[in-house]
Amino acid sequence: MKRLLLSLCFFVTIASYTRAQSLHTIKGRTIDTASTAILSGSSVAILNAKDSTLVKFTRAAENGSFELTGIKNGKFILLVSYPQYADFVDHFTLDSTTQIKDYNKINLTGMAKLLSDVIIKGERAAIKIKGDTTEFNASSYSIQPNDKVEDLLKKLPGIQVDKDGKITAQGKSVPKVLVDGEEFFGDDPTLVTKNLRADMVDKVQLYEKSSDQAAFTGVDDGQKTQTINIKLKEDKKSGYFGKVDLGYGTKDFYKGQVLFNRFKAKQKFSVYGTAGNNGTTGLSWQDNNKLGASDNNMQMGDDGSMWFSFGGGDELESGSYYGEGIPKALTGGAHYDNKWNDDKETINTNYKLGALGIKTTKNTINQNNLPDGIINTNTDENSDRNVFRQKLDATYTIKLDTTSNLKVIVDGMLKNSDNTSSINSKGRRGNNSLLNSNDQSNSNDGKEQNFNISALYTKKLKKLGRNYSISVSQKLNQINGTGFLHSDVKYFDTLGVQTRSEVTDQYKTNNTRSAIFNTNVTYNEPITKSVALVLNYGFVLNDSRSDRRSFNQSTPGNYDVLDSEFSNDFKATQYIHQGGAIFNYKKPKTTISFGSRISAVNFDQIEQLSNQTYNRSFVNWLPQASYLYKFSAQKSLRIGYNGNTTQPSISQLQPVRVNDNPLYQPLGNPDLAPSFNSRFNAGYNSYKVLTQQSLYINGSFGFVNKAIVSNTETDAVGKTIAKSVNLTDKTPINYNIYGGISRKLKFLFDTNVGLNLNAGGSTSYNYVKSQLSDVTELNEITTTRFSPTIDINRYKDKSEFYLNFGPSYNAQVTSLQKDRANKGWGMQGWGGMSFTLPKKIKFQADGEYTYTPRSQAFDTSFEQIVVNASITKSFFKKEELKFTIRGNDLFNQNRGFRRYAYSNIITQTNYNNISRYFMFSLVWDFNKMGGGAPQK
Repeated sequence: MKRLLLSLCFFVTIASYTRAQSLHTIKGRTIDTASTAILSGSSVAILNAKDSTLVKFTRAAENGSFELTGIKNGKFILLVSYPQYADFVDHFTLDSTTQIKDYNKINLTGMAKLLSDVIIKGERAAIKIKGDTTEFNASSYSIQPNDKVEDLLKKLPGIQVDKDGKITAQGKSVPKVLVDGEEFFGDDPTLVTKNLRADMVDKVQLYEKSSDQAAFTGVDDGQKTQTINIKLKEDKKSGYFGKVDLGYGTKDFYKGQVLFNRFKAKQKFSVYGTAGNNGTTGLSWQDNNKLGASDNNMQMGDDGSMWFSFGGGDELESGSYYGEGIPKALTGGAHYDNKWNDDKETINTNYKLGALGIKTTKNTINQNNLPDGIINTNTDENSDRNVFRQKLDATYTIKLDTTSNLKVIVDGMLKNSDNTSSINSKGRRGNNSLLNSNDQSNSNDGKEQNFNISALYTKKLKKLGRNYSISVSQKLNQINGTGFLHSDVKYFDTLGVQTRSEVTDQYKTNNTRSAIFNTNVTYNEPITKSVALVLNYGFVLNDSRSDRRSFNQSTPGNYDVLDSEFSNDFKATQYIHQGGAIFNYKKPKTTISFGSRISAVNFDQIEQLSNQTYNRSFVNWLPQASYLYKFSAQKSLRIGYNGNTTQPSISQLQPVRVNDNPLYQPLGNPDLAPSFNSRFNAGYNSYKVLTQQSLYINGSFGFVNKAIVSNTETDAVGKTIAKSVNLTDKTPINYNIYGGISRKLKFLFDTNVGLNLNAGGSTSYNYVKSQLSDVTELNEITTTRFSPTIDINRYKDKSEFYLNFGPSYNAQVTSLQKDRANKGWGMQGWGGMSFTLPKKIKFQADGEYTYTPRSQAFDTSFEQIVVNASITKSFFKKEELKFTIRGNDLFNQNRGFRRYAYSNIITQTNYNNISRYFMFSLVWDFNKMGGGAPQK
C-alpha cells in the first residue's frame, strides 16, 4: 500500500511539472465603467472558441481581481458576468510566445445604461454556465398558454422528454426534479413536469447532485444524480393554480384528475386525485418501489444483512401497471412544505393513497431444455388482484448552529390486498404426448404495516474538511395473511393414459414481522488539501420472525390439521458489525477514491416447530475504487470497480418449504459457500452547449467466482426438484455497452438527430439432470442483445415531431438443446407529432411498432403497430378550457406479448391488455398567481 501511494504521488508530481511547461495564466480586474466601483464576485469563464465548452471558471476576489492558471495553447473566449451588467466577451489566442495574458482593468457597463441604446436577445443569453451548473433562462423560450414544465423542458438544448415523460439531459437520465431546491411529492418527477405551469418558471438549473453524505463530507463517493431544479418567479410564489380533467369513452373507459396547488411565499400546499381504467395509475415506480419488497422469505444483502421480506413482486405488489391486464386505479395525495426561522427549520410532508385492481388473462408457454429432450408446458391463468395502500412521510430539518444540522425522517404505510387466481397447465414431451396436467386455484388476503424513523446529525469541526456524522434508524414491518390452495395434478404415460393423481386442499396462514435497528458513525479527516480519509463504523440488530402454516381438512370445511411438511416457524436474531475506510484524492479536475468495507455477521436461527437451531457467522468484503477526470464542466471520464461478497439466502440454505407449485419443489443446501462478484465500469460524457452536441458511452463488465447456481432434477413425470450449488469450474460473465451521440442540425430546420446503441450479453450456467438418462450435465446459457437506434426530434412553438427506431438482435442459446434456440432480428420504433391549427385547434398523434421474429424455439412471429391520435379545441383567450377527442389504438392491434430466457427455460407469454377505444374529455386549467385577477 505504501509503495502504491508513493508511486501515485510521484506520477502526479511528474505529470504536473510536464504540463506546466506549456500552460498559461489569465488575469485581470473587474470594475464599473461609470463609477469605477470594484465588482467583487464577478463570474469569470474561459470557453473554447471552437464549441464554447467551459475550460476554466472562477469568481473575482474582494478587490475585483481574478487569475486563471493551467490553460493550454489554443483559441479561447473570455466571458465576464455580473448581475445587472452587460457581459464582457473577448476572443483571444494563446501560443508559446504568450505565457501570461493580463487584461488589467475590465470595465463592465450597467444594463440601465445599455437599455437606452440597444437590447440584444438570442440563444446565447438564454444559457449561463455557473461552475458545474447549466442554467436556462425560461423567458428566452416561447411557450403556449397553459403549457406545463414538461413542454418547456422539451425546448431546452440538450434535454429530451420521451413519450412516457422520462427525462434525459446531456445524455444522462434525470430521476429527480426539484422545485426551488425542495422535493415536491417525493421522488416522482412527473408530478412536477406534468402539472406545474411553465409560465411560473424563472430558471431551469441542470446539475449533478451529490449524495447527502458526499455533500456533507466534501468527499466524492461517486454517487451522482442528474438533477433538474425548477426555480419559480418571485411573483409566482403566491396564489393558487390547478387543473380538472374529466373523460369518458367507448367500452366504458373513463379517467378523472383533480389538482390544486396553493403557494404562499415559502409555503407550498398541493392536493391531487385521479381515477381511471385507461392504464393511468397516478403512481410512479420510484415512489412505489419504497412501499414494499419482493419475495416471501428471508433475504440477505451485500453487506451481510438479512431480513424477512413480503409481497409478490409483480406489477400489483409494486403498485404500478405495466400493461398486463385491465386495471382500475384510484389515487390521491397531499403535499406541504415550509421554511421558517430564517430558513433554519424546514418541514416536508407527503400523504398518498392508492387503490389498484387488475384483471388478467394470460397464456404462457415454457420450453424446459433437458439433457435427453424437452418438456413444453402450456399454462392458462385468470387472476383478479386488488391492493389498497396509504403512505405518510415527513422530513424535518433544523440548523442547530453554523456547524451542525439535524435531519429527522418518519414514514409509515398500511396496505390491504386480496388476490384470486385459477390456473390450468398441461406439460408435454418432445413428441407432443401428454405428460402431466394441473388444475389449481388460489385465494389470498393480506394486511401489511410498515413504520420507519431515522435521524442524521452532522457536525463540522474547526479544521476545514474535518467533520463527522451520526445516523440512527428503526424499521418495523409486519404482515398477516391467509389463503386457500387447491391443486389437482394428474400424470400420464407415453400413451396418454393417466397413471396417478395428487390433490392438495389446504388453508394457509402467513404471519411475518421484522424489527431492524441500525446506527452508523462516519468521520472525515483531511490529510492534505487534496487527500482525505473517511472512516465509518456501523452496528445493526435485526430481530425477525416468519410463521407460515398449512392446514388440511379434518372434516369438510374444517381446516384444522397441521401439515408439518409445509409449515415452519423461523425466528432469527442477527448482529452485524461493519467498518470501512475510503481514501479520496481530489483536484479540480481529478478525483480518485479507493477503499473497502468489511462486515462481520452473526445470526442465530431456530425453527420453532421442529426445535432445530442454526448458527452462522461470516465476513463480507466490499472493495471499491473509482477514477474521475473532468476535462471541463461538460466533459468527464469515469472508471470504477466494485467487488462484493454475496452470501446465500436463507431459502437457499434452509428453504422455507412451500407447495404453491406441486410440480416444482425447492430444497436447501447447508453446504453453500458465498460467491464473490466483481464489476468494472467506465463512462465518458461530453456536451457542447452552443452546438447542442452530446456524446456519451458507458460500459461494464462483471464476473462471479464461486457463483451460486441452480441444480435441477426432473423426473419421468415432469416434477422438478431444485437446489442451489456452487459453481467451481466455470466463471459466469456479463457485459453491457450503451452510448449515443446527438446534435442539433441547423440545415434541417434546427432538428435534433442522434444515434444510440444498447448492447450486451451474458454467459451463465446451471446443472440439469433428467431421471431418464440419470446424468447431470452442465448447461451453458448464452444471451446476446444488440440494438442500434436513430433518434430524431424537433420542438417549435406550435409543433413538435419525434421519432426513435432501429433493428434489434436477441439470442438465447442453451448448450443442452442448441437446435431449439431463440434468436433472430427484430425491429422496434416509436414516434409522434403535434401541430396547432387555426381556431385554437391542436392535432396530436403517436405510434409504436414492434416486430419479434419466429425462432427455432417458437414457430410464430409477432408484429404490431399501435397508433393513438387526438384533436383538441381550446376556448377563451388564455385557452384555459379544452375539449379533446382521443382515439387509442386506432388499428386495434395492441396485444400483450413478451419472450425471455432464464436458466434452461425459454418462456413466451401472451396476455390481455387495453386495446382500441375512443374518449371524450374536458380539461379546465385555472390560475390566480402573483395576486392578479383570475384568468378568464
